[in-house]
Amino acid sequence: MWQRIQTVFLVLNVVCMAAGIFFPIWAGQDQGVGFRLDPIHYTEFRETGEANTYLPYSITALLMAAAATISVMEIRRYNDRHTQIKMGTLNSLILMGAMISAVLFANQLTTEHPEQWTYGPALYILFAGVTFNWLAVRFIRRDEKLVRDADKLR
Repeated sequence: MWQRIQTVFLVLNVVCMAAGIFFPIWAGQDQGVGFRLDPIHYTEFRETGEANTYLPYSITALLMAAAATISVMEIRRYNDRHTQIKMGTLNSLILMGAMISAVLFANQLTTEHPEQWTYGPALYILFAGVTFNWLAVRFIRRDEKLVRDADKLR
């Protein structure tokens, strides 16, 4: 299982998704009020305190958790490459959904608060997770092709 490179890429995908939940996607400041978008919630920092909004922003965290779970299930199916390919394709769709939701929420907040803002590490971690998943599916398909070619020789 660990001797295959796709397992390493899938583990890196799980690590990225698990770590990405704890980093901000977007942070900004407008007229003395701070704003931060995390995958789980959106927070406004005012002098009186902070206000958290969970919905619809928690969709990103749910999709990231689903992608990590599917990657773990995909690792455990190391002896069934067809199922791994299907799960990897499903995981790609879920990761794209997480990435699209993060970008849409960040762009929405950028238009609302155009003063000072930056993208956070979670956005880049999502892109890394998509890349690792794509590489894993690519190497699973390459293994399947090698097995099919070896069967043709017999």
